[in-house]
Amino acid sequence: MPEVPSSSEPHRRTRRDHATETAEDYVEAVADIVAEQGRCRVVDLAKCFSVSHVTVTRIVARLQEEGLLETEPYRPITLTSKGLELAAESRARHEAVFRFLLAIGVDEQTAAVDAEGIEHHVSPKTLRCFEKFTRSQSTGTNSQTSRSPKATSKRRSNTRKPRG
Repeated sequence: MPEVPSSSEPHRRTRRDHATETAEDYVEAVADIVAEQGRCRVVDLAKCFSVSHVTVTRIVARLQEEGLLETEPYRPITLTSKGLELAAESRARHEAVFRFLLAIGVDEQTAAVDAEGIEHHVSPKTLRCFEKFTRSQSTGTNSQTSRSPKATSKRRSNTRKPRG
């Protein structure tokens, strides 16, 4: 019989997931903006997340302390190697969730919005099941091959959750 986690474990995991959610969103956004524009500034992130530059500055400072970002006053924001790794992991998780949602029949716009939240809370075990299911569906005739709008950077402004 499988071991059932204590009643507080799911809540602890959810709090831990929430704690990393902002960092994951910000490093992904920095990577996207740099890829699109060649550099990322505080104003770009403020626009992306629909928050004030003060909020972005505070979060960027925290992420610098965590070793994810580098910047100096009036200079672009860049990702450290640790930040690049986190951005890549977050993007891969997002893509897997997005493809799974499409595979079960969710429309592309809804899947893009929902994947943005789910990606932060899905366990590695569940994610592997999503990927396995999606692979099994892609061998059929009705496979959906869309990539997440996140991967194409078109949906950033309308599906990122505001931070503050």
